[in-house]
Amino acid sequence: MAMLSSASASFHRLTTSSSPSIPTPFLPSSCSLLPKSTTTRYKNRVYFSTFAIRKPIQLDILQEEETEMAEEESVSESVLYSISPLPLLVIGALPGAGTIRSLFGPFVDLVKSWDLPGWLVHWGHPGNMAVVLFAMGGYGTYLGFRIRFSDNVDEKAMAKDLHPKLLAGMFFFFALGATGGVTSLLTSDRPILESPHAVTGLIGLTLLALQTTLPTLFEGNPGVRNVHGILGSGIMTLFLVHAALGLQLGLSY
Repeated sequence: MAMLSSASASFHRLTTSSSPSIPTPFLPSSCSLLPKSTTTRYKNRVYFSTFAIRKPIQLDILQEEETEMAEEESVSESVLYSISPLPLLVIGALPGAGTIRSLFGPFVDLVKSWDLPGWLVHWGHPGNMAVVLFAMGGYGTYLGFRIRFSDNVDEKAMAKDLHPKLLAGMFFFFALGATGGVTSLLTSDRPILESPHAVTGLIGLTLLALQTTLPTLFEGNPGVRNVHGILGSGIMTLFLVHAALGLQLGLSY
């Protein structure tokens, strides 16, 4: 025991002395030297720890790659924006509100000089257009379906005669009513051609003009009849939306 203690003390002095350090064995890259040797005493036993094992380098690399991937994912996020097409339609379809305002100026001054009741100026245009839409447009659409599906020869002949007349009248009164709507807005000092109601009205009138040319192509093109029927139903649906937007506009001021 005395010899062991003497040897341990000598070894301890050797490792802690100022003499040149003893060469350390080759250590793997996953190991690192400690700044000082760690000594643990338990009774008469002495243990020395000359190096400690770090986390494997591969784990550090994987963590760095995961961090970089997370940063790339956060940078490359896709952001979706919802855009209303109505302003674009206004720009593309309208010549300019300033020109229309200048053209309607004398007539607007004349209407203001009549001193009409406010409710008549405000709701006169919506009331007239509702009659045209549901009376002429609704009945004309019904006659269009009777032309396609009726087995009564007399009824079909009557529908073929009245259907184009009603829809042509609807187009005329809608075009005339558009001027009334502009006049109503100008007499109330409201902006024109900037609402969804105005945009849907212009689109509807354009489609109605196209619809009137399709019957000239019926002969020899049976498929055009189907296009005419589908387009007519779509136009009526559009004008129903147009009416709802007009009611909303009327209630806004």
